[in-house]
Amino acid sequence: MSIASTGTSTSPSEKREREQAHPADTHELIRVQGARENNLKDVSVELPKRRLTVFTGVSGSGKSSLVFATIAAESQRMINETYSAFVQGFMPTLARPDVDVLEGLTTAIIVDQERLGANPRSTVGTVTDANAMLRIVFSRLGRPHIGSPQAFSFNVASMSGAGAVTMERAGTTVKERREFSVTGGMCLRCEGLGSVTDFDLSALYDENLSLNQGALTIPGYSMDGWYGRIFRGSGFFDPDRPIRDFTKKQLHDLLHKEPTKIKVDGINITYEGLIPKIQKSFLSKDKEAMQPHIRAFVERAITFSTCPECSGTRLSELARSSKIKGLSIADACAMQISDLAQWVRELDEPTVAPLLKSLSETLDSFVEIGLGYLSLDRSSGTLSGGEAQRTKMIRHLGSSLTDVTYVFDEPTIGLHPHDIQRMNELLLQLRDKGNTVLVVEHKPEAIAIADHVVDLGPGAGTAGGEVVFEGSVDGLRGSGTLTGRHLDDRVSVKDAVRRPSGALEVRGASTHNLQNVDVDIPLGVLTVITGVAGSGKSSLIHGSVSRRDGVVSIDQGAIKGSRRSNPATYTGLLEPIRKAFAKANGVKPALFSANSEGACPACKGAGVIYTDLGMMAGVETTCEECGGNRFQAEVLEYKLGGRDISEVLAMPVTEAASFFSEGEARIPAAHAILQRLVDVGLGYLTIGQPLTTLSGGERQRLKLAVHMGEKGSVYVLDEPTTGLHLADVENLLGLLDRLVDSGRSVVVIEHHQAVMAHADWIIDLGPGAGHDGGRVVFEGTPAALIADRSTLTGKHLAEYVKVA
Repeated sequence: MSIASTGTSTSPSEKREREQAHPADTHELIRVQGARENNLKDVSVELPKRRLTVFTGVSGSGKSSLVFATIAAESQRMINETYSAFVQGFMPTLARPDVDVLEGLTTAIIVDQERLGANPRSTVGTVTDANAMLRIVFSRLGRPHIGSPQAFSFNVASMSGAGAVTMERAGTTVKERREFSVTGGMCLRCEGLGSVTDFDLSALYDENLSLNQGALTIPGYSMDGWYGRIFRGSGFFDPDRPIRDFTKKQLHDLLHKEPTKIKVDGINITYEGLIPKIQKSFLSKDKEAMQPHIRAFVERAITFSTCPECSGTRLSELARSSKIKGLSIADACAMQISDLAQWVRELDEPTVAPLLKSLSETLDSFVEIGLGYLSLDRSSGTLSGGEAQRTKMIRHLGSSLTDVTYVFDEPTIGLHPHDIQRMNELLLQLRDKGNTVLVVEHKPEAIAIADHVVDLGPGAGTAGGEVVFEGSVDGLRGSGTLTGRHLDDRVSVKDAVRRPSGALEVRGASTHNLQNVDVDIPLGVLTVITGVAGSGKSSLIHGSVSRRDGVVSIDQGAIKGSRRSNPATYTGLLEPIRKAFAKANGVKPALFSANSEGACPACKGAGVIYTDLGMMAGVETTCEECGGNRFQAEVLEYKLGGRDISEVLAMPVTEAASFFSEGEARIPAAHAILQRLVDVGLGYLTIGQPLTTLSGGERQRLKLAVHMGEKGSVYVLDEPTTGLHLADVENLLGLLDRLVDSGRSVVVIEHHQAVMAHADWIIDLGPGAGHDGGRVVFEGTPAALIADRSTLTGKHLAEYVKVA
């Protein structure tokens, strides 16, 4: 009904009031002015709220500096400041980003690529609370009833005790006898880990040597260090006697002695046998999180086998005895999540109906996000970066929060082209609930759904840090920027493929979901292993190929480093440089390390002075003594090729490669390392740049450069395009070609169609994920896969290369 028909009219003033926006509705933008974090050069942008904004640009152009280090960091800092000073004392201290103005911020929820904690007790079920809900369900419905939810927890041990308790009651002291009993679900044989360990003693020590002669072969257990002082001064055995001559008791004390208080050099310390010490220091974390040399020792010295008591379920026999519809909680956690979700839906029990609904929604979220092929008992440390990121998304999908800023770091990592569409739908779903979604992304399929695009560049490092385009996706295409020019890139299949020189035979592979796979991986060519997420690619390669002799495996594990770590220290480049400086000047190499004798005494070689302001955020200032170069003034008087050590560390990789290739400063070992950094596209980095300032893509390529120096005939790369801009993929393909042409075999686990099309041979796994995958569905050339089109990969590759 119209207003006129009601007999009322609207005055001009009322119309103006209606047309005038409410003040609360005017805050529609997130405004950033003068952002200077890392390499940003006074960046200013206006981002629309309740829209999906994608940030693009080459790796190292400043995307993460703007999105994570500026916008998300300031949002989190301001939220932390709403808590009392007492509470803030327990929170991480966040410094204010280097930016002039930040307006219109909302609460930021960060969903990054960081892998989930590699604690061996952490599983997919424990990190998502699905296990907690399942334990309650079994404590209510399981028959026979065995106790509370903790009776089904593999992290709680059963225990009981009794004793006298003294208390004051009505002015008198009363003693009472008390008893307690805790029923836990932990398997006592493996202590809830699911596996037991066996030590190869010959890998721990050389029995023909004494301790003083260096008998111990455990990393970090040198006789020159603190451990050496403890073992030599313990008095339990003669450190000059060969271990083969130890008595039974002395050998027991060396290997198994329980913690015992002793005094060494006047210091009270606790002595403990080698095996319990190794179990606490090395085996307390997942193998995936160990440093390479520690992992190599563990794999050599320790055998992990499934616990015979619990068959790897981690749970006690009592916990496994209680069942619902014939299934124990161990059976439920071992099921594929998509199957478990169906089983939970079939449970009809009004007494726990709300709990079953919540559990069902959580499990359905796994399926919806493309992780239905996982099981709840899967160790969280074994998840890839992409799987970990999607697992973190699960808690946000059903959230009732709106007007929140969700920040994603390349959410399509680890996803097959078939799965990217599903991820796009989830991002749009979050936006459509009234949230602001900020995404750092390289994939054209993900950029295509953006409401707003911010392209940073034009280059990386010091050549980047500027906004080169801001607007719509169509505007980006016609903008002429590096991203715009490459957005619609399509590659063609190679005219001729290389012929293999042999084959790596894999027979009966059954790791995880693999179904007795037999396959020959050709040698001397570029082989790409592909398939949907969860189809068994990593299980095939890392389970059956990576551990073979002559195989160099480069996984997705992120490299970590402090402010004191830089490309020179991480790659081993600094060692030959320090020795060359020392030789040229007749002094010790330690003087040329900012972490050793050459360090500035004021800042201890950090280059900055940190001032703790108690309850307020600390302040970091450049050291006035050394001007931020980290070295003592007298050290800078020593030169090599006319440059001091601080000037060398300030060189970009390309300049340093030229500097160390000829003349007085010629160092072949350093030049070889620098050339590998140039080969992986990191020529713009300065060799002394802190690792903390490197982007994810830069760290991935730095790791690749290090492994390229290892001697091996077969290189295995796990998704090397992670973090790479469209323009950088071409450089990566050139690098892979050079590796193959130099006589090496290259095996790549990859979803990027450009890499697939460039392959000499493709092995496609599937057809689906989890128990629907684990089979080889195609072997052959890219051209044959496109012509066949019988698999999901074939269909998407045919679309990508525009083959009719």
